[in-house]
Amino acid sequence: MGDEVDRTVQRWFLGPEERPNRSTRIRPWTSGNRVEALVHGSEYFPELHRRLCSTRPGDQVYFADFRGDTEERLAGPGTEVGEVLGDLASRHVLVFGLVWRSQPGWLDQSEGKNAEMARSISDEGGQVLLDPRTRRGGSHHQKFVVIRHPGAPERDVAFVGGIDLGLSRNDDASHRGDPQAMEFPGVYGPTPPWHDIQCSITGPAVNDVELTFRERWSGSSALDLSSPVRALLDRTYMAGKLTGRALPEQIADPPAAGCHSVQVLRTYPARLRRYPFAPLGERSIDYAYRKVLERARCLIYLEDQYLWAPFVADLLADALRANPGLHLIAVVPRYPDKEGASRWPSLVGREQAIKVCRAAGGDRFGIYDVENADGQAVYVHSKVVVVDDVWSMIGSDNLNRRSWTHDSEMSCAVIDGEVDGRAPEDPAGEGDMARRFARNLRLKLMAEHLERAEDDVTDLLDPVGAFRSVKDSAESLLAWHLAGCHGERPSGRLLPHEPERLPRRHRLWAVPAYRAIYDPDGRALRDRIRHRP
Repeated sequence: MGDEVDRTVQRWFLGPEERPNRSTRIRPWTSGNRVEALVHGSEYFPELHRRLCSTRPGDQVYFADFRGDTEERLAGPGTEVGEVLGDLASRHVLVFGLVWRSQPGWLDQSEGKNAEMARSISDEGGQVLLDPRTRRGGSHHQKFVVIRHPGAPERDVAFVGGIDLGLSRNDDASHRGDPQAMEFPGVYGPTPPWHDIQCSITGPAVNDVELTFRERWSGSSALDLSSPVRALLDRTYMAGKLTGRALPEQIADPPAAGCHSVQVLRTYPARLRRYPFAPLGERSIDYAYRKVLERARCLIYLEDQYLWAPFVADLLADALRANPGLHLIAVVPRYPDKEGASRWPSLVGREQAIKVCRAAGGDRFGIYDVENADGQAVYVHSKVVVVDDVWSMIGSDNLNRRSWTHDSEMSCAVIDGEVDGRAPEDPAGEGDMARRFARNLRLKLMAEHLERAEDDVTDLLDPVGAFRSVKDSAESLLAWHLAGCHGERPSGRLLPHEPERLPRRHRLWAVPAYRAIYDPDGRALRDRIRHRP
C-alpha cells in the first residue's frame, strides 16, 4: 500500500522539477502528517486559543496575517486575540508576527487595525512588524499561525487557510454572523454571515509552514522600501522598528503524526526589488492547479471568494471539455464585498468566468451561492478545492490571477494515505482511489450546505450523484422563493448563482479597472510577453 500511496502522491503533487523557484528551502512535500479541516471560525478560534494557552516560556509563536483586529475574541470574553498574544509575549513566549502594512484606510483597507495589532503585541515584548514588501498595489494575503515547543515537538502545530485574526470571522454553521462585525456591504446585514475554513497540521509539514515565515522575515533588511513618510509613522507610532531581531534557530521536524502527505504551495510576484527566497517570484499554487485540473475526471468541488478570472476559468473549461464525465460545483458569494461603484469591476471577471465555464460544461457546471435559514445571504470567504475525492487544497489563495501571480499566498495540498473504502471506491477510474481526507472534507461542506446530518450523505458519496443532489436542492429552494416563500421551506441553503449584471454604461471604465487594479498580473514581464504561465 505504501508504494501505491507514493505513486499517487507523485502523480498529483508537483515534483521538484515542476517547482522552478530554486531559491527556497521548502521541500517538495512531506509525509507523516495529520491534517484536520476546521470549518468556520467557531472551530478554528477555540482550538487556536487552546493551543496558544498551552505554551510555556521559551515556546515560539509565528504568525502572518492580512488583517488583524486586536479585539476579536477567540473563545468568549477575555480571549481577545491582541490580549492573548500580548500576554504570551509578557510571559516570555517568543511571539513573532508579520502583518500586511495595508493600503491607506480611505481605500477601504485595514491600515489602522493592522498597525494597532503590531503595536499592542510589540509593547508587551513580542515583535510584530508591518510588512509592505509587495508588488505595487499588492498585498500579503497569507494567513497562518505556527506554534513550536522546543523539547516537546510532538505538540507542534500549524494553522493554515483563509481565516484572518479579525472581526466577522467567528461564525458557525448556523451562519448568524459574528457579533463582532467589521464594516461590510449592507446587503449582508449588521452581522454578516461568514463561511470560511482553516486547517490544522501536525507533523513534519509544520517546518515548511514555519520556513515560509522565516523567509519573509529575513527577506530584506528594511521593511518599508517605498515611502519615507510611512517609514517615519511606523517608527514613531505603529511598529517601533523597521527591522526584526534575529529569529531563534529553527528546530528539527516534529515527529510523524499521521498518514497525510502535505505540499506547501505559495505565490510571490516578480518584483524589481527581488525577494531573496523567490527572485523571479513563485507560482507553485498556479502550477499545482494546472497539473491537478489536467487529472480531473469526475468532480471538481470548489468554494471561492473570487472566482472571477478568465485566467482561471479557461483552465476549468479546458478540463470540462477534455473529460465529458467531469462535473464542476462552485460555491461563491452572492454579492461582492464592495458597495457602490467599486463593486462593478469585480463583476467583470465573475461574469466572464461563468460564461466560459457554462459554454464548456453545459449542465455539468453548477455555480451556487449560500443563504442562512432566514434567507440572509452568506459571504463565502473560503478557499478550498477537492478534486475526484483524491486531492484537496486549503489556503489563502483565491481562484483569480491576483492570487496566482501578484499577491503573497500560501496553501496546503493534502493527499491521505488511507483510502476511503465506501463505494464508489475509485470514482475517477484512474486507480488513485477515493481518499478519506478529501472525501470527508467534501462531504462535510456539502452536508452543511444541504442541511444534512453528517451521517446522512449516502447519496453524496458518488460525485455524479452529489452533483445531482446539489442541483435538485438548489432548484427546489429557488422555486420556493419564486412562489413567494409559501409553505414549508425546502431543506438546503444553496441557490443557483446569478451575478448582478454589469450595466453597459459602466463597462468602459470597469473592464480596464478590473484588469489593472482588481485582478492584476504579477508575472515577470518576459513571461507575459512569451505567454508563459
